[in-house]
Amino acid sequence: MNRRIVVGVTGASGAWYAARLVDVLLASGRDVYLSVSEAAREVIGHEMGVPVDLDRFDPAGWLAALERHNQTRGGPATGRVVYSRVDDLTAPIASGSFLTEGMVVCPCSSATLSAIVHGTGRNLIHRAAEVHLKEGRKLVLVPRETPLSLVQLENMGRAVRAGAVILPAMPGFYHRPESVGQLVDFVVARICDQLGIRNQLIRRWGEEA
Repeated sequence: MNRRIVVGVTGASGAWYAARLVDVLLASGRDVYLSVSEAAREVIGHEMGVPVDLDRFDPAGWLAALERHNQTRGGPATGRVVYSRVDDLTAPIASGSFLTEGMVVCPCSSATLSAIVHGTGRNLIHRAAEVHLKEGRKLVLVPRETPLSLVQLENMGRAVRAGAVILPAMPGFYHRPESVGQLVDFVVARICDQLGIRNQLIRRWGEEA
């Protein structure tokens, strides 16, 4: 069974969502094919206090930040991270012949969304997303922006018509969260649901406490 998930991290606010998503995917036994944009490097450093070397990105320090902020880890990592520079268009995920279960861009910046839906991609994250669309594979885009302009809304509509899933980083509150980590988990749980990955990150509607 193919157990590869592509994760692209771009320059919108929400680095915590990306770190937690990778953590949960690794615990589920998925191999995470990861690429981080230049703008995301700045956001990760600012929001999480974690320096990122785009030449030799080590996700261990990034994921350790979850524990430092009292976020329960997803469990032992039985998958692995395969990192590719965002400018490496020879990476496996740039080709449709490289099979995956799907791709998530989390968070997805407005510039990244625009590049994907208009076919003007210039980096590996754009290219990998285009590959998932043309191959008819699951592509989940996680925008974190408010308010939204008409241009952004129209681009989201284009993405849905092309086959992508728009999953805004908009946590619910019906599970009665008691921490920021539980709000993060709400969004990550919904992403995993779209990928068909079983999880118990949140108490779902209708489930007893």
